[in-house]
Amino acid sequence: MNEDLKENIMGALELVVDPELGIDIVNLGLVYNVEMDEEGKVTVTMTLTSMGCPLAGTIVDQVKRSLADIPEIKDVDVNIVFNPPWNKEMMSRYAKIALGIR
Repeated sequence: MNEDLKENIMGALELVVDPELGIDIVNLGLVYNVEMDEEGKVTVTMTLTSMGCPLAGTIVDQVKRSLADIPEIKDVDVNIVFNPPWNKEMMSRYAKIALGIR
């Protein structure tokens, strides 16, 4: 995947907002990796802020919808992992400021 496409994908993922925190999943540091195969299937490897997140299904649906308009992408798989575990240090400076975390 070229850099422009990856940037486009990450930009689309910034539109997916964690409903509980009100910050997008990219700035929260929830997206660990994005890969695309030759057939145009994108795999988004990500985590959630907690294992028992009741909105996991909603977030996965939003990820898939956010990438649906990118012509190069034919299919999306969201791989939820909990290793490494998410922590506040994974957040961008923007997310930390928005949430009042130092």
